[in-house]
Amino acid sequence: MKRCDCGGGGSIFGCSRRLFFRIGGDFIAGVSKEQIEKAKEWDLLSYLETYEPHELKRCGLHEYCTRTHDSLKISNGKWCWNSRGIGGRTALDYLIKVRGMDFVGAVEALCGYRAPPPQEQPAPKPRKPFQLPEASRFPSVMLAYLQGRGIHPDLLQVCIQAGTLYESRRYQNCVFVGKDPTGRARFACLRGTRDNFRIDVEGSDKRYNFSLLAADPTCPRLAVAESPIDTLSLATLVKLSGGDWRDSHYLSLGGTAPRAMIQFLHDHPHVTQVSLCLDNDKAGLVGMKRLEQAIRLFVKRNFSRDGKNQAGKAPWTVKSRFRGWVA
Repeated sequence: MKRCDCGGGGSIFGCSRRLFFRIGGDFIAGVSKEQIEKAKEWDLLSYLETYEPHELKRCGLHEYCTRTHDSLKISNGKWCWNSRGIGGRTALDYLIKVRGMDFVGAVEALCGYRAPPPQEQPAPKPRKPFQLPEASRFPSVMLAYLQGRGIHPDLLQVCIQAGTLYESRRYQNCVFVGKDPTGRARFACLRGTRDNFRIDVEGSDKRYNFSLLAADPTCPRLAVAESPIDTLSLATLVKLSGGDWRDSHYLSLGGTAPRAMIQFLHDHPHVTQVSLCLDNDKAGLVGMKRLEQAIRLFVKRNFSRDGKNQAGKAPWTVKSRFRGWVA
């Protein structure tokens, strides 16, 4: 007999792959060890960003709370429900301790087999309409900062002309803009030029993040990175190595959640090759696994078994690679 160390409060028995969960004197079918490990990979912030974005509320530079429980704080890969004195690291802990799910149900929810139970939602506050910050007439501070970070001037000019990059009048921040397929600005984030300040503009739709589009709209290649500066860095490296940087699309995820990538794939059906270029740290490595899972699910829902759609496009390919440095 082994005690379950996942917070479910029961015992687990079984063979090398299948586990059984005991409640009282009864045994019920459980989940595999592989499913438990997969469920434990989800941190709470990534889980809420992906599946319950309406539940997240920013309450500090690097801190979030939930709308249902404003004393439940999330930061530095951990969460704590201060009013109840409980906390944890993973989304699995959250579903068990806060949402009241049993261990097996929580694992299945995180593996995509069962939806978590709905919870009472407070009356939503009116969402502030999205509005871009006022632009500076002379973006000299922004240009000096980004060129100091090694971004090629040609890429900066392309972004400025496309209206996806400018300098804010107040505080002279870099403003990275994400647009939908019609060209309408739907997202913007600010990056400080004098400190580590970073924030999304209120009302932004994170499905439409900052991107660099290939010269050919039907280009099948997409490279994704965690932030706008990472995205510009990828294109710069291609250009400096003698390649044609316009021979691929580039997309910022605004973190490691797959939401922006999945929206981009919906909007650009010709893309069949995705390179995952995230940071060489725990969040980046775990994020790449989650992105691979999201791509497999997207392909399963939208393509045939051989990876081709009804038009007979080439099979899908996914490359995972990491950067050896963190921006």
